[in-house]
Amino acid sequence: MLRILLADDHPMFREGVRSILENAEGLTVVGEAATGEDAVRLALELKPDIVVMDIRMPGLNGIEATAQIRSAEPQIGILICSMFKDDASVITAMKAGARGYILKDSDRDDIIRAIWAVASGEAIFSGDVAARMIDFVTRPTHRLDSFTELTYREREVLGLVVEGISNAEISKRLMLSPKTVSNYMTNIFNKLQVSDRAEAVAKVKEAGLSG
Repeated sequence: MLRILLADDHPMFREGVRSILENAEGLTVVGEAATGEDAVRLALELKPDIVVMDIRMPGLNGIEATAQIRSAEPQIGILICSMFKDDASVITAMKAGARGYILKDSDRDDIIRAIWAVASGEAIFSGDVAARMIDFVTRPTHRLDSFTELTYREREVLGLVVEGISNAEISKRLMLSPKTVSNYMTNIFNKLQVSDRAEAVAKVKEAGLSG
């Protein structure tokens, strides 16, 4: 019997997924969490085989919770189930240790198949997400990769800055606190030796890396 922990802040969604899983052969739900902190606590207490994890939850988000669970109990498989399918969410979740990424509109069979795939050590993605992953790994070298002094996350933030995205919107898109975004901006400015957003954008354009 495969033991599942559900982590999502929407009770109706958890109820729906629980109903799907408990009517499927070989699967049982051993716990539910409404916050990232609860997801980590219950994962360490219950040691489920799989955590079905939302990304956006109160407090600790699903990506941070995934990283903490995988660090403490690497045998636990994490399947992200989210409404977000942007590159930043998918890539960051996989880097945190998730083994699969499906969308919340996945049907019953896709959810069950994804859980069994993760339990078997496979990586699995919803169709739309898989297409984005293939595009991501096959596209030409990312325009900001030449800024090797920046971390992957700092390049993500800088890329959004170049697109004219505000700090508040960056916070929403990357599911980071405003303070964390501000810290990234400070690091970027220091590493690029610029004083503000306009100078950072200009430096990217001067390097011929815009667009």
